[in-house]
Amino acid sequence: MANLNTKVKKYLEANSKTFESEENNILLQNDGSGDYIKTWNVSGLAKPTDETIASYETEGDTAETLSAVLNKRMQEYPSIRDQLDKIYHEGIDEWKKVIKAVKDANPKT
Repeated sequence: MANLNTKVKKYLEANSKTFESEENNILLQNDGSGDYIKTWNVSGLAKPTDETIASYETEGDTAETLSAVLNKRMQEYPSIRDQLDKIYHEGIDEWKKVIKAVKDANPKT
């Protein structure tokens, strides 16, 4: 289940805005009963209803899954220094094998 932050980001993007440019105008909160939008001061864009936010569930899940895969890949890739060393000593084809192994182990699906 996608978190509220992700669904709000997707709502903003669908309306030609970004969370980064609006983060000071939005306050998400959880008082123990679940996440909700406490403050919404986005110029030219109405605060989304619960139904509207819920409609971004699938898109939010996809974004969060992709983000997790990319983060896992970043952790598993050798350091840039080690990658460059592999290219220098063993050639680009050997480097590609290492990178492909990480990508294959962590597919975007």
